[in-house]
Amino acid sequence: MRKLLGGIVAAVALMSTSAAVTAGPILDDIAKSGELRVCFDAGYMPFEMKSKNGSFIGFDIDIGKQMARQMGVKYVPINTAWDGIIPTLLTGKCHMINAGMTINAQRNMRVNFADPYIVIGQSILINPELEGEITSYKDLNDSKYTIATKLGTTGEQAIKRMISKAKLNVFETQSDAVLEVANGKADAFIYDMPFNAIYASQNDGKVIHLEQPFTYEPLGWAIAQGDSDMLNFLNNFLRQIKGDGTYDRVYDKWFKNDSWLKQVQ
Repeated sequence: MRKLLGGIVAAVALMSTSAAVTAGPILDDIAKSGELRVCFDAGYMPFEMKSKNGSFIGFDIDIGKQMARQMGVKYVPINTAWDGIIPTLLTGKCHMINAGMTINAQRNMRVNFADPYIVIGQSILINPELEGEITSYKDLNDSKYTIATKLGTTGEQAIKRMISKAKLNVFETQSDAVLEVANGKADAFIYDMPFNAIYASQNDGKVIHLEQPFTYEPLGWAIAQGDSDMLNFLNNFLRQIKGDGTYDRVYDKWFKNDSWLKQVQ
């Protein structure tokens, strides 16, 4: 009996030891490689941008670096074209997407999202000649208006769903799309409110910002489906940095101060 009990205790101890050193596949790979590989599409102010010296900076970049620091691994940025960012994740080239990605049903069918880390929405930049004539997205729902936005974004989806009568022109980058309005080739540009607010402040007189968002869009970190351990880690990390003040410090740096603009202009 003593021998049997000893065998059971040894088996339990072995199981406990194995469980202690084994995490889900994503955390396991991060630990083994010593790297946290993060996908994003640089150019989305102030979330992720390329600075004058070639480094990547922004709100998401700082949060990602803080995450890697707490993990005790190296932060590895992977700049990826937006239309290929989910396939890049799913082929294992990065561990997570931290790129200002809106949580929606179609994306959620392909990836798992952690709890939202920020909530934004779509706002509108209009040609100054339309000031007073266009006061909300509803006024743009007319075939006489042309709206520009970035390909594959929630802005494009919102236009197709809510402003379907207007002519839609899509572009590979938000920078190319918004120039259509600034240059008088489009009546409006629809995109995420933070980008529009910054652009309007930099281009006073060239565009008018209707800053009240007309959609509700929570942004979340995305990972490959089926790894509850990584989701648990991300949600706990978010709670921690929001509780200890880290999140607020990073937020204020990028959303309440524009001193960083000189690094990208």
